[in-house]
Amino acid sequence: MKRTADLPLHPPPVVGFADCYVGGFVDEYHAHDRAQLAVFQAGTVTVNTQGRSFVLGPGQGLWLPADTVHQATCRTDLMFQVIYIDSCVAGTDLPCKMFDASILMRGLVDEIIAMRFDFVMDDRMSTIARLLVDEIRRAPRIADRLHFPSDPRLRRVCEAIAAQPGDCRDIDHWARESGMARRTFTRLFQLEMGMGFAAWRRRVRVIEAASRIAAGQSIAEVAFDLGYHNAGSFSTMFHRTFGVAPSTLRFGSSPAPLP
Repeated sequence: MKRTADLPLHPPPVVGFADCYVGGFVDEYHAHDRAQLAVFQAGTVTVNTQGRSFVLGPGQGLWLPADTVHQATCRTDLMFQVIYIDSCVAGTDLPCKMFDASILMRGLVDEIIAMRFDFVMDDRMSTIARLLVDEIRRAPRIADRLHFPSDPRLRRVCEAIAAQPGDCRDIDHWARESGMARRTFTRLFQLEMGMGFAAWRRRVRVIEAASRIAAGQSIAEVAFDLGYHNAGSFSTMFHRTFGVAPSTLRFGSSPAPLP
């Protein structure tokens, strides 16, 4: 996503713009000296920070504090809005957060973007900025995020699976890829992640599925792409994880938090 270096020399404390990227584009690891709010309008994107991965679709937002090193990978063509907020407005206590963007939040974002960079922080704009930050704080956090292991061998495996969630190669393959015996791989994975390898891979798949369905992809197509033989078995797994049928996941709604 655009760098704060692209902004005017002395921008207001709150500035924003709309942008679009083509599918397959990767914005390599970088950081901004301001906090960043991204609201996604169309498409699907994966945003990686150090130790976490967020998969976002239309109607969802992501808050990144200032100086958060991150990478964005566009899984499809992407349309989004970005707001950069100085610490004098945003504070420094709000951590990374993924959420559904409320109607009010989207309206505030539209208003800031419409002003471009040609405004002063008068009482009205200060009120809009403070209200936007308050909306971000109040937005219920979506638990659709992945945690990655610190062990570099396990991390390489997890990054490969996150990049290709439909990869069906079994645990023996991934143990060999990591240079470990299966028993060692299993024990270390459980120790680092607090869950088994199979459970973590299911988590990757339901997060990917939720984003794709929210973006309008058919359930049958999602099921096939993620390695399921039929939509029925996929729907059962999805319902077991989220407590709702995949057909309920559309723009403006979100699944129950992951366990």
